[in-house]
Amino acid sequence: MKQVVQNYKSGELALLDVPVPGCKPGGVLVRSAYSLISTGTELMKVSEAGMSMLGKARSRPDQVAKVVQSVATNGVPATYRKVMGKLDSYTPLGYSLCGVVEQVGAGIDDVKVGDLVACAGNEHALHAELNWVPKNLYARVPDGLAPRHAAFGTVGSIALQGVRQGESHLGEVALVIGLGLIGQLVVQLLAASGVRVVGADPDPARCELAERLGAAACGDPASAAVETAVAELTGGHGVDQVYLAAGGGSNQPVELAARLCRDRGRVVDIGKCRLDLPWNAYYEKELDVRFSRSYGPGRYDPEYELEGRDYPIGYVRWTERRNLACFLDLLARGSVDVEPLVSHVADFDDAVETYRRLKDGDLKAVAVLFRYPGDPGHAVETGDPEVAVPAVRRGGGGSAPARLANASVRLAFVGAGNYATSMLLPHLERREGVELSTVVTTTALSAANAKRKFGFAEATTDLDAVLGDKSIDAVFVVTRHSSHAELTQRALRAGKAVFVEKPLALTEDELAGVLTAVEESGNDRLQVGFNRRFAPLLQEARKRFGARTGPASLRYLVNAGRLEHGSWYLQQGTEGSRFAGEGGHFIDTASWLLGADPVSVYAVATSGNEDLQVVLGYPDGSTATIAYVTTGSPGFPKETLDLIADGKVLRLDDFVRASVYGRKRWVSSRLPKARDKGQSAELAAFIKAVRTGGPMPVPLESLVATTSATLAVRAGLAAGAPVTLARAL
Repeated sequence: MKQVVQNYKSGELALLDVPVPGCKPGGVLVRSAYSLISTGTELMKVSEAGMSMLGKARSRPDQVAKVVQSVATNGVPATYRKVMGKLDSYTPLGYSLCGVVEQVGAGIDDVKVGDLVACAGNEHALHAELNWVPKNLYARVPDGLAPRHAAFGTVGSIALQGVRQGESHLGEVALVIGLGLIGQLVVQLLAASGVRVVGADPDPARCELAERLGAAACGDPASAAVETAVAELTGGHGVDQVYLAAGGGSNQPVELAARLCRDRGRVVDIGKCRLDLPWNAYYEKELDVRFSRSYGPGRYDPEYELEGRDYPIGYVRWTERRNLACFLDLLARGSVDVEPLVSHVADFDDAVETYRRLKDGDLKAVAVLFRYPGDPGHAVETGDPEVAVPAVRRGGGGSAPARLANASVRLAFVGAGNYATSMLLPHLERREGVELSTVVTTTALSAANAKRKFGFAEATTDLDAVLGDKSIDAVFVVTRHSSHAELTQRALRAGKAVFVEKPLALTEDELAGVLTAVEESGNDRLQVGFNRRFAPLLQEARKRFGARTGPASLRYLVNAGRLEHGSWYLQQGTEGSRFAGEGGHFIDTASWLLGADPVSVYAVATSGNEDLQVVLGYPDGSTATIAYVTTGSPGFPKETLDLIADGKVLRLDDFVRASVYGRKRWVSSRLPKARDKGQSAELAAFIKAVRTGGPMPVPLESLVATTSATLAVRAGLAAGAPVTLARAL
């Protein structure tokens, strides 16, 4: 089998072929599915190995003291040989993984072969294809919890033990200094406990991530933002606890803790940072300084860890193993979300290169996972991942009958939020042949406001009554993303034409549910709000560009910008990622310009998955690269697009100006400041299709292909490899 090892003397990292460990009594043999790189502890060890001998000595004064003692006891020659022998040998890396039980040792009756378990320990949960793990260092993974998430079990236990040491109580305020992997988990655990959290870290991306995951406020510890937030949340008294989750040689975290902690507050050291306590500051407030020892009681006790001797629960409520099981349960119940922490997933065969990239700073990451061959949470065992694009099967209902040419199309709106009231309804309220029949919202006031402003005949909160109204021809679904698929299914089954704002679905199961509704109802009258292909400027530019004979290259830069704090778009647990919500816009536009649906998706992301690069492959060899960024300047145009093929270039500048370069150059006149992104033309095409019974503006197969490609971005980020879009038959 293969295992990641390091030579501490030379710093060499290797993926070594080593024997398979035996399955001893009192433990289980586990085949790894995912293992987690600790970007703090492990990278510190990797960096130390690359230092000179003097540098190693300076970084580990505790080991130097042992060497000095050995010299006094055994003499210089014997000590030298001992030290050099230990340094010049391979040592393992890793301590947190999830895998499948392959063999059960004698005395084990709580798991069986084939069970999924999370494992802990820097001698037992190593970056290796197989590990023997003693009883008290594994816990069974709850049903439904993804293996990649269960691989966080050990670091989650470390964070959980730190929170337990802080003895936090409901309604208190805590400060977390250091928002790396452990700090992000501490933030979530505290927030889940009803504690308001302030975070401190010099990295703005980590601060933003912590706020998305539950922190009330975060900022650079060197700025006034953290102190201001603490003062506002505590009435000037200071926080109840400070959790030191930072590393490095600076004494700033300890000094900041003293300054912002309340009188007789608690300071808990979880990380490995400098601890030169300012005596006056800590004495005057009588601060309680505590240490959190790794995963919990039992750590470093060989009788507990190796011999399986548990501590009675009446005396030690939370042991290493019980902390591990508790954290897995929190993950399974959704109280903690580790998916936003996953910056990169690498194949185990690429382990050495992954460590190099982390060490050199080429790969910025909060958490990195190794994926092993045959992992049970992966769609395929070998090769690139594949996502099936569902087949569209229509039932016997057929298309809608044509209406009388002079008959009005009666519309109902489900949802009347900002997009509906600013981008859709203004184009419909005075359109000839359109009757705004009913608006449905969850709150009566918003429905009443929409009725008053746009002239709906009725306002209600009763969706069933609207779907049962046979006089209504079409339903607009303009609600939050998480409800789109379910509402679309209900409207299709009620026999309505449906206009649903993007996205159509947030998961493959939701998309399959929509297509099941189409097949069972025979109603395929569906349009998704992909409006950019209807933009007059882009339509004209495409016409000027003309037909092409060879493959094309398309580049689409989306300067999306940052969202305001508190935006529901940030609720990824329920509303999906930001790209899942609006990425279909750009994929649809690219596919329309290229005249085909994508067959492959490759996605990479910056730390925190904020900025994405998505590369789409097409059947004729064309490619489209979508750069979706949130960190750009708000003064730069939001959308710029270039299409290059056959010696021609089409350029779109933010729906304000377009140009085509070929034998002749064409440049559009500059549009007014109000950009036309196609909503009016799209709505006109939809209303016409409903009135005439003709085909929907965009074929259903294309809507499904775009949605599948959008969803495949998530799979591609998780796999770190291209995703093939396989058309189902």
